[in-house]
Amino acid sequence: MPRLRTRLAGALLTVLALTLTGCGGTGGSAATASSTTAAAANRVEPLTDTPEPQLPVTVGSADGKKVTVRGARRIVPLSGSLSEIVFTLGLGDRVVARDITATFQQAAKLPLVTRNHDVSAESVLSLKPDLVLAEKTTGPSEAMGQIRAAGVPVLVVDPAQGLADVGPRIRAVADALGVSAAGKELTKRSEDRIAAVRKAIPAHKEKPRVAFLYLRGSASVYLIGGKGSGATSLLEAAGAVDAGAESGLKQDFTAITTEALAKAAPDAILLMTKGLESVGGIDGLVKIPGVAQTPAGMDRRVVSIEDGVLLNYGPRTDQVLKSIVDQLYGDDTK
Repeated sequence: MPRLRTRLAGALLTVLALTLTGCGGTGGSAATASSTTAAAANRVEPLTDTPEPQLPVTVGSADGKKVTVRGARRIVPLSGSLSEIVFTLGLGDRVVARDITATFQQAAKLPLVTRNHDVSAESVLSLKPDLVLAEKTTGPSEAMGQIRAAGVPVLVVDPAQGLADVGPRIRAVADALGVSAAGKELTKRSEDRIAAVRKAIPAHKEKPRVAFLYLRGSASVYLIGGKGSGATSLLEAAGAVDAGAESGLKQDFTAITTEALAKAAPDAILLMTKGLESVGGIDGLVKIPGVAQTPAGMDRRVVSIEDGVLLNYGPRTDQVLKSIVDQLYGDDTK
């Protein structure tokens, strides 16, 4: 989630400076239909036929450079989202390392090349990669410079902003790996599955208002997502309203206040699973000032998605969307 990390940076500094805490408030009523489960089993589903890279290729990188890829035997994707794409294309056996955000099962045993989310150039270069895949937000810049200076091709991919980015990101990676046909196949599969989930959303008179909260209780970090948080596209696709953005929050993330929550008035709260765990589950969530007084807090209505996949906008986005829909609407989706 490099994009999320960058967008959070300024907001986190503000929150830490304010030394927000998660005390106060009262508990809500018993839990209702929404559950606190992850999107699905934390695995990717590779294409049926394993493609054979046709190399060399020269492709455009999102940083404005032209990158020539001559080999794809030792690939290092520097984000969980990019790792997911490579594995789903069927080339996971060529991946030799993982970023800390690559949390799906097939990548679990790969060596880490990030430290506290920062890339270690030494770790990357020690694995002798013939291709590194990166996000625009991958850093630090010094480490990326070292990797390039060593002569390793580095493809930078445009960041994921919403559902419309699923196909372009898949195709960008596939083209660089010399498997363009597989990229088109995976794009179609992904987009078809997303469309099927959207088609199955139950009819409802009013769109539920959902607030995306980013929580890290151990660090006293309590943020509400606004315009540009990355969650708006998913919520709208699920037939909901992004309560934070709709209430007028212009920044990507803003420190949670009672006033901000009251104005957002969410019917449900979207959270990353570890964020919910970090505050002690739903019981701890409703103790954050202002949460218990919202419709979501009173109903204890929470939608929880595994951290490593929520905002990836990759091949598993249909699973994320389906989980959000199932948790929002319960038995109406059956």
